[in-house]
Amino acid sequence: METSKTAAESGVSFEIIFVGRSNVGKSSLLRELFGAKVRVGKRPGVTLRPAHAQISDLLITDMPGFGFMSGVKDRKQDIVKDKTVHYIEDNAKKIKLGVLVIDGPAFPQIVDRWDSKNQIPIDVEMFDFLREVGIDTIIAANKMDKVKENEYDPLLDEIAARLGLEPPWQNWKHIIAPISAKKGDLKALKGLLRDRLHEMKRDDLFKYV
Repeated sequence: METSKTAAESGVSFEIIFVGRSNVGKSSLLRELFGAKVRVGKRPGVTLRPAHAQISDLLITDMPGFGFMSGVKDRKQDIVKDKTVHYIEDNAKKIKLGVLVIDGPAFPQIVDRWDSKNQIPIDVEMFDFLREVGIDTIIAANKMDKVKENEYDPLLDEIAARLGLEPPWQNWKHIIAPISAKKGDLKALKGLLRDRLHEMKRDDLFKYV
């Protein structure tokens, strides 16, 4: 993936950004979705600046993971977060879709932990921020292969509730996509991406998703 061009410099018609907490499998998901050659590693925080791949006139952007980054000082983490926010604000008009990748099984506990400190969980803050600046946002609940069948729907209900979406989660299937990048199970997300592309009258891009 190239890292030098912004949406404005590339002359692209629209952009899809992928955002999420460090180590939720975002880069692996991109590789599975688009075959994009992004850096993938087990150490959180491998991606420190936006990475871009262009398909036709579509720009796909992998944003740096927010939250804990192994071996990265707190000050640097704050700079990365600030740059992510500024990038989204600066390119909001071109960004037609945001995909917020979360660790599905861990998400309720992560949110509750932040809530217990009277702090807004960064995932929830990012979800609200994207929608606030007018970016249509999909939640890719990753690592769902780790969830037992009888716990699947209750967990997704909890995820919806913590994002401020009234359960049951099935009411939000146009926003929440349960997936497993590791297992290559991306059916729900691919369906939502194609729905959005169809709404943009860009069925020609289906072959890339």
